[in-house]
Amino acid sequence: MLSNIRIVLVQTYHPGNIGASARAMKTMGLSDLVLVTPRQFPDPEASRLAAGAEDLVDTARVVGSLAEAVSDCVQVVGASARLRSLPLPHFDEPDEMARDLVEHAADDPVALVFGRERFGLTNDEIRCCSHQVSIPANPDYGILNLSQAVQVLAHELFTAWRRRPASGYRPPRPSQERQPTREQLGHFHEHLSRVMQRSGFINQPHARTEAQLEALFARAQPSRKELSLLRGLLASLEDHLPDS
Repeated sequence: MLSNIRIVLVQTYHPGNIGASARAMKTMGLSDLVLVTPRQFPDPEASRLAAGAEDLVDTARVVGSLAEAVSDCVQVVGASARLRSLPLPHFDEPDEMARDLVEHAADDPVALVFGRERFGLTNDEIRCCSHQVSIPANPDYGILNLSQAVQVLAHELFTAWRRRPASGYRPPRPSQERQPTREQLGHFHEHLSRVMQRSGFINQPHARTEAQLEALFARAQPSRKELSLLRGLLASLEDHLPDS
């Protein structure tokens, strides 16, 4: 589905913004980058600022017009900071745009279009779009760098995709330590009970105290490594206890 989402940059002035936009795309799982008559491309600055997303820069397609870039798309959303007086549907919230675009991308190519750094998309270019979207920002200073705008909206797209039940997305997590077996836990509690009695903490087996401690360690869910550490601590304490 994400491979059906195309990012289109129109007449990008600074080649570094192409690389930074590619980096923003790759962090959000997007890979289809199309450039409409960039001022200077290819360029080493684009590759330098891609910072690990050079493959997207290398495979970016360059075309001569926005119409050509989106000709096979069923939905085309133009990102614009300034609202135009055109009768196009406008997404007031980026997350609404993302959900709608991802829905269409399940079956067909779609595009998210970004204009020039200085003045965005022209009215004629917006006419190539089916929808518009703006990024809510400080009304006194709502200016975003091109790659920042790509990052914000790409994140919205990725979020909409990963929240779909069929996405199969799993966030990366540290590998969990193996949990101890019931036998290992049993040996630990026997060891703990023995040290408590030898140290004088309890004078004889005390079911309530031991049950409370068992419940405490059940809530803590120590790993095998942590349980081994506790056993080592108990053994060290035991070595310093007088013989009974």
